[in-house]
Amino acid sequence: MTRTTISTQAAKPPVSGPAPDTGGRRLPRTLHPVAWWIWALALATAVSRTNNPLLLFLVLAVLGYVITMRRTEAPWARGFKYYLYLALTVVAIRVTFRAVFATGITPRDHFLFSLPHIPTPDWYAGIQLGGPVSLEALLSAATDGLRLACMLCCIGAANTLANPKRALRVLPGALYELGVAVTVSLSVAPQLVQSVQRVHRAKRLRAGRSKGLRALRGIIVPVLEDALERSLRLAAAMDSRGYGRGGTATRRSRRLTGALMLLGMCGLCAGTYGLLDATAPKLLGLPAMGAGAVLCFAGLRLGGRRITRTSYRPDPWHFAEWAVAGCGVLSAVLLFANVGFNAAELNPSIYPLSWPTLPLVPAAAILLAGTAGFLAPPPAAPARAAVPPQRTEEPK
Repeated sequence: MTRTTISTQAAKPPVSGPAPDTGGRRLPRTLHPVAWWIWALALATAVSRTNNPLLLFLVLAVLGYVITMRRTEAPWARGFKYYLYLALTVVAIRVTFRAVFATGITPRDHFLFSLPHIPTPDWYAGIQLGGPVSLEALLSAATDGLRLACMLCCIGAANTLANPKRALRVLPGALYELGVAVTVSLSVAPQLVQSVQRVHRAKRLRAGRSKGLRALRGIIVPVLEDALERSLRLAAAMDSRGYGRGGTATRRSRRLTGALMLLGMCGLCAGTYGLLDATAPKLLGLPAMGAGAVLCFAGLRLGGRRITRTSYRPDPWHFAEWAVAGCGVLSAVLLFANVGFNAAELNPSIYPLSWPTLPLVPAAAILLAGTAGFLAPPPAAPARAAVPPQRTEEPK
């Protein structure tokens, strides 16, 4: 005869994370998503200022450090490596196009190889297909591709560190439905990454082929099917919650709001062009940008009157948010200020072919953006599931 007992050691309450530390350490919490986006966009703006490969590789190192230190265990936080794959693809495509659409070679260039030349018609003059390829041309293309790749990685870092759904809470009422569309589009890549990982894990558990081109067909079909089912569920959920409704606004109000926003965006674009182009008229600089900002603000205020939203437990904005956003913005300002360094060091020339120098002030500005890795609070640990009580049988 046996006696059944229940082990009380396994019936302890679940542990939701590390205990609060009163020794001066910060409590884990989620940083405001807008702070991460400001930091990433400011760093991408700083990247657009230079094509120095040393500074660009330093930006990639800073992104890797911050993501390693402050990413969570959420599904969207696991897809940064796919952004790195996309960045490598961008660089490879840029170099390939530069080699195929050759621009000729000069006596001071270092000849590498020659591609078969394809003659083009007269109306296609100015573009050469094939021909000699120089080392300087490939290095220039690789540098341009690396700059674009760094910008993509900055956007990927923001998508990895910030929860895109929580960013909807701080959008103005006039942009709420537009923000929903942007959030859905931004969450497509993390969801596809999650689907690929889940299908890949299932194939390994079933002892199927998990690598190679043959395994690609067995992964694409389930991923596409899962994406279609998710889109249908999302459409049904949004329709049941009234997204896309016209509300109580009149047709005149909607047209006026759209016209103000459109004119404001045109003003912002013209102002940005005027600030970046030194030969543009002065009216296309700060005046056009200021007028565009005023028009956009008026459109947001007019469109937000017809929409009333409430926010349950809004995300706080404390010193950590100011510090993270500020270090990113300060990094971009230092690179655009051209103070303490020569502007030519940001864009070194290929001729003569030599190793680029690392300017100290821009490097310090990029490392300043990397301080977000410890200025941001540590992410909260995922909750652990409760262990069910174990039944043991003891002989009587």
